[in-house]
Amino acid sequence: MEAHHLLRRAIWTGLAAAALATTAHAQVDPGVRGGTAGAGLPFADLTNNEHAFFDAGQEDFEEAEGVGEGMGPRFNLDGCAGCHLQPAVGGTSPAVNPQIAVATAFGAQNTVPSFISLNGPVREARFKFNSDGSRDGGVHALFTIRGRNDGTGDASGCTATQDDFATQVARNNVIFRIPTPTFGAGLMEMIPDQTLINNVNASPNSKAAFGISGRLNRNGNDGTISRFGWKAQNESLLLFSGEAYNVEMGISNELFQVERDENASCQFASHPNDVTNVDGPAPTDTVSAIEKFAFFMRFLAPPAPSASVPGGSSSISRGRALFSAVGCALCHTPTLRTGTSTVAALSNKDANLFSDLALHQMGPGLADNVLQGGARGDEFRTAPLWGLGQRIFFLHDGRTSDLRAAIAAHRSSGNSQFGPSEANTSVNSFNSLSSASRQDVLNFLRSL
Repeated sequence: MEAHHLLRRAIWTGLAAAALATTAHAQVDPGVRGGTAGAGLPFADLTNNEHAFFDAGQEDFEEAEGVGEGMGPRFNLDGCAGCHLQPAVGGTSPAVNPQIAVATAFGAQNTVPSFISLNGPVREARFKFNSDGSRDGGVHALFTIRGRNDGTGDASGCTATQDDFATQVARNNVIFRIPTPTFGAGLMEMIPDQTLINNVNASPNSKAAFGISGRLNRNGNDGTISRFGWKAQNESLLLFSGEAYNVEMGISNELFQVERDENASCQFASHPNDVTNVDGPAPTDTVSAIEKFAFFMRFLAPPAPSASVPGGSSSISRGRALFSAVGCALCHTPTLRTGTSTVAALSNKDANLFSDLALHQMGPGLADNVLQGGARGDEFRTAPLWGLGQRIFFLHDGRTSDLRAAIAAHRSSGNSQFGPSEANTSVNSFNSLSSASRQDVLNFLRSL
């Protein structure tokens, strides 16, 4: 009842504000916020040594890999920054998709799948089921190194061929994922498990009124909470890095030592491809690439929101209040606190991530029918919203660039396979707001 009273009061407040406004609001997505990126920089209070590891990590993160360095035989792109580039290195999918160019770069003999376009998001593809009907769910790399000669290695003799994506698309057996931004990831990593548990258990009456439950994904071995990835399937940034290096670029490492495709004609580096250099002349030369990636993301500061763009500070302030009133903040928790860390920049800090990092049932409209860890086929981690103002593509598969469509997609009735979305009541409450109030919410979201 308390939540519904808050909603009615918020609606009245929004209507009153709209009536007093001198300029009519158009209910549109304001679009990607212009101006400076406000992201991509390290924490200002890193020590000199921490900054050195950030710089070394960023250098490796931006580097394009080659055949002779172990890339392939199957891969989605040749570097981390190509996927994580908007609005700065460490972000998410850029406006121009680099997968188009890499498909045939250096003589590579690939056909671009139908779901990859120049102006569309960077995507990875997963097959829901195997041909025998058993579950798949794994990443099927888009390209092979066959025919590629990039100066580090000559794969003209490689016999690997692409998967038959056209047939799988026709069977409705392919789902997509786009890159998640990594800004502020070190703060997310340092939020204690108990803080996440307490937050999920908080405000039970309000959550029940909105039909929200949610649960945390956990590591199957020790039961600790995992938090990275679209389904919160990875527990740490190091694990996130090692898996991505192997899955996205085909580079085996000390966490994932086995090649995903052991085709002998396509191997041009020793295994695992990336290892700790115990003879490195300096500490930053010693650590492996996946550790450098982890340091870069860990020390990468969160994005800076705007106080006045778009729509002005009053609209943004009203939008933030309405965002909470319609129930969005019950999952998109505005702030969580980190615990004690050996890194002062991460220790006992507020992380304004707008996420509970928990799994929520999103209904058949968003369900991908892929299981990861404890996450079911219709469950996704609450996407952190910090930096949303400068993102181009939304939702786990990048299906839209319109914030209004992304909100609408959160609403989904149940069917015989999946239950209704936990966001239904919140979306209905948002839709019941006046046009001016909905615009305030959109302005607030694009200010983040």
